[in-house]
Amino acid sequence: MATGKPRRQPTLDEVAARAGVSRAAASRAVNGAPHVSRATRDAVERAVKELGYLPNRTARALATRRTGIVALAVSHDDPQLFADPFFAQVIVGVSAALEETELHLLLCLASAGRGRARLTHLLRTRGVDGIMLMALRGDDPLTRIARQAGLPAVYGGRPLHFTPRWYVDADNLGGARLATEHLIGLGRTRIVTITGESDTEVGDARHRGYREALIMAGLTPHGTAGGDFTEAGGAAAMRTLLARHPDLDGVFAASDNMAAGALRALSEAGRAVPTEVAVVGFDDLGIAERTAPPLTTVHQPIQALGSEMTRMLLGLIDGQERVPVILPTRLVLRESA
Repeated sequence: MATGKPRRQPTLDEVAARAGVSRAAASRAVNGAPHVSRATRDAVERAVKELGYLPNRTARALATRRTGIVALAVSHDDPQLFADPFFAQVIVGVSAALEETELHLLLCLASAGRGRARLTHLLRTRGVDGIMLMALRGDDPLTRIARQAGLPAVYGGRPLHFTPRWYVDADNLGGARLATEHLIGLGRTRIVTITGESDTEVGDARHRGYREALIMAGLTPHGTAGGDFTEAGGAAAMRTLLARHPDLDGVFAASDNMAAGALRALSEAGRAVPTEVAVVGFDDLGIAERTAPPLTTVHQPIQALGSEMTRMLLGLIDGQERVPVILPTRLVLRESA
């Protein structure tokens, strides 16, 4: 059986001829260069579509000095992190924003030495057009690496020890205060908290929100136990709090995963929720609807966090000015409180 020859790819000269413009004008339009008239751009786009022209990515990168790639770097070394519901929703938001562009996403785990070294090389060699950073802890080396690279960099959540120029964050402090105020409004006076990691801004802010709400209501913070934003960590912290403060009547857990662990530990201890102990979480992940009882929690727009980070980065890459964004949080009432 005879086989036909592979279809020849159309050239840029053919695109220019079809559009009725010069080759240079066609190149500028294809590469997204500025100062191209709307008529020329529309004519070239029609020709590209009609001919099925595929731009040479290497030539485009040379023409625009761009790679067509943006990085999302996470200060973590476990690939399973991207299966976490929180980060999965962030990536959905990032991907949705990138669908409006021709850019590609590169995911980087960069807390360990090798991952950090690869990211440093990537930034120094301008292997990406910009970077988004998340899950930073303490004096994270990623902040120094990003600042030295001189590339557009957007932070998902603020680092603990400095405020970057460009970031997108949720109102963690206000949300934690809202959660604790709700428990107080239910008549709970012996309210404990399960905190996130203390070397993260999100953990610190949610702890401060809890304390502020109690102090403003004339109450004393009843007890604190550290968690790690995981269900197992929340269960362990809850057992510690029950041992130290058996009279507790309210729990604010700084994440839904930790709240789910707390509910399990309370059930094991024979403590009824919400009649004996009311529980509020933070995030409004899918797990909040599946706990027993379903979890009252603070909703933060996680997908919007990813999409707003991406849009901010795209604007910076295009030379536009951007300002930090704080996304609002709100309370979602379910049966646990």
